[in-house]
Amino acid sequence: MVIIVSRESEVEQLRLDLKRLYDWSLDWQMLFNIGKCKSLHFGYRNVKSTYTLGGDIVKVEDEEKDLGIVVNRALKSSSQCAAAAKSANKTLGMISRTFVNRDKKVRLRLYQTLVRPELEYCVQAWRPYLRKDTELLEEVQKRATRLIIKDRGLTYGNE
Repeated sequence: MVIIVSRESEVEQLRLDLKRLYDWSLDWQMLFNIGKCKSLHFGYRNVKSTYTLGGDIVKVEDEEKDLGIVVNRALKSSSQCAAAAKSANKTLGMISRTFVNRDKKVRLRLYQTLVRPELEYCVQAWRPYLRKDTELLEEVQKRATRLIIKDRGLTYGNE
């Protein structure tokens, strides 16, 4: 849930809402796990207040992962690109170690089924726009191309 808080009156309103939410959870005996509650401050003019839930301070984080998407306070996609590349590289390593079949069609199908979804998951939400991020993701695809072709004489693109 995203709540915009830019003035002191809005901070107090959010604190009051959190108190009401906590009181509701007590009434219905559905307590919050404070360890899973986090606050993420966006923007330069953010007040960056601290909030409590039932007497416990809500942790302030610089980035948070939700539904597989890493969101940081600067709203840059570098963390998401690094996580996607790491996951895809792990899967490529598993493919190269596990499958002894050297058929290009089989390896291409494995890439399309197991690796590409990791690189493309919610790409519309975290769209990489920095050159370093796109190059990081392209390195994974170059590695996959080398794995599929298995011929060191061939190159990927303009290498």
